[in-house]
Amino acid sequence: MLLLNELEALRTSIVGWRQSGEKIAFVPTMGNLHAGHLELVAEAQQHADRTVVSIFVNPMQFGEGEDFDAYPRTLDEDRLKLEGMGADLLFTPTAETIYPAGAGQQTRVEVPNISEILCGASRPGHFVGVATIVCKLLNMVQPDIAVFGEKDFQQLMVIRRMVTDLAIPIEIIGKATIREADGLAMSSRNGYLTAAERRQAPNLYKILQATASAINSGDKDYAGLEAEALKALKTVGFCPDYYVIRRAEDLSIPDNNEGPMVVLAAAYLGTTRLIDNLIAA
Repeated sequence: MLLLNELEALRTSIVGWRQSGEKIAFVPTMGNLHAGHLELVAEAQQHADRTVVSIFVNPMQFGEGEDFDAYPRTLDEDRLKLEGMGADLLFTPTAETIYPAGAGQQTRVEVPNISEILCGASRPGHFVGVATIVCKLLNMVQPDIAVFGEKDFQQLMVIRRMVTDLAIPIEIIGKATIREADGLAMSSRNGYLTAAERRQAPNLYKILQATASAINSGDKDYAGLEAEALKALKTVGFCPDYYVIRRAEDLSIPDNNEGPMVVLAAAYLGTTRLIDNLIAA
């Protein structure tokens, strides 16, 4: 596996593969890789001849007081995991490579409306940071496909919209959420949980399952289901940020009973913010 941190070296490798007629897949990450990330790599390998993974903890998507400095950085362990997966190239750019004039002077990409609700409302500017770094990395790697996890459902929708709106010729593939044995969605931030909080954490998924089951059984009282779930979250020790039922197509508030719905939640356990979602009929 190649380990590169310079853009010129990255593009030299990409050009060589393209000249050989090889298809390229890309998995952007912030590192601290777990089994969920490795499933994204495995998915990418099903669609391409070469797989590129990036690791960059992006300061632009962290708000004031968030965990940028504390975010776990485990490059040596990550590299070994990717080598074991048979990834072809690990790109680890520095902040200077990504933002040569500094993040404050960086041209920014904003996907309107969808970036301003839910996690976007709770974390102002977050999705501008996400869209900007993903757009930049896609331009650096220039893959044929890129793979993202569906756990970050809103993020995936932001990226899909950006790629469509900017006519970026890359296929975006979503990979189903990978869960621990007890149902907790895999996340690097799970490592922040205390032992007691970790035992509580799977209740978020259980409550999502209950809501989705009710919808699938024909319950269309979405406001009532949301209120019931918020109460249940508080009962088991969560501090909810939001818990909503939205149209899966565009995250709009349902005004009829047509189309699949997605149940989305963000809630704190102690100081750790967890997010999860589940598709319903």
